Amino acid sequence: MPYVRKIVYTQNNLKAFKFLMKEFDCNMSEAQKWIDRGRVYLNNEILTSKSSILNGKVEVIFFDPISSGLKPIMECEDFAVFDKPSGIMIHPKMLDDELTLNDDIKSLFGKNANAVHRIDKGTSGLVLVSKNKNSERELKALFANRKVKKSYNALVFGRLTKEMRIDANLKSDIETSKIRIKSHVSSNGKRAITDIKPLKYLTSCDMSIVEASPQTGRTHQIRAHLFHVKHSIVGDIIYSVGEEDTDKFLSFGMSDDEKIRLARAKRLMLHANYLSFKYRGKEYNIKSKIDFEELVDEFCNC
Repeated sequence: MPYVRKIVYTQNNLKAFKFLMKEFDCNMSEAQKWIDRGRVYLNNEILTSKSSILNGKVEVIFFDPISSGLKPIMECEDFAVFDKPSGIMIHPKMLDDELTLNDDIKSLFGKNANAVHRIDKGTSGLVLVSKNKNSERELKALFANRKVKKSYNALVFGRLTKEMRIDANLKSDIETSKIRIKSHVSSNGKRAITDIKPLKYLTSCDMSIVEASPQTGRTHQIRAHLFHVKHSIVGDIIYSVGEEDTDKFLSFGMSDDEKIRLARAKRLMLHANYLSFKYRGKEYNIKSKIDFEELVDEFCNC
């Protein structure tokens, strides 16, 4: 497991943050984060103050990366780019989560390396990773200021014959659905724009391969927008099926056969295919090494 527990007995009467910095080779900010998140125990009780004096049994829960062997498809001094497989989260959400991309990032580049943006667990494809705190700040600023161009490949239901721009505000679906991670179109939502370009029509199954280029960065933007225009993404069990089935899927109670029966694929058919940005005066244009049509053949019942 990426998160491990370490128990240490001390009688040095050190303040908590000094003990953690010395014992775990971390900085004060990391020590404070562990305490704030309830991951430090003193004599079996959660520690609440970084200035507490430690004397006795100290238990700490911390992230200890385990590499899966995944390697970046390109790297330079300040950053790297991974082709993330579908079904892998970027960051662990729970202490008992299985391996995530973060394991490979930290294993290869150290504890200061981080993904500078996110794609969904079910989405495969390009993830940009900073190798140090300075590059992390600069690269995140590029995303925040919309200076990174992204495009995705998706397999959708139905036939698209022309390019379209979906300009529809999105907000969290907390009023109309119990599935709180969903987004839905609403005039009260935040501005969201996605450009869609048809690439290939699959006559045998009435599905289309499209290129989706988000001009904004809202939660589930491509998925929600394509659902809104009645071209749901194949394999999307959050948007294209009923809530009871979605709830079962999110509770990890759904088999691959059920996914195929409900949504025609055992994974979400969405792939982050392209990134373009300018960093410290140099232009980078990065394309995924994965052939999306091969993914369609492998995972889709078409």
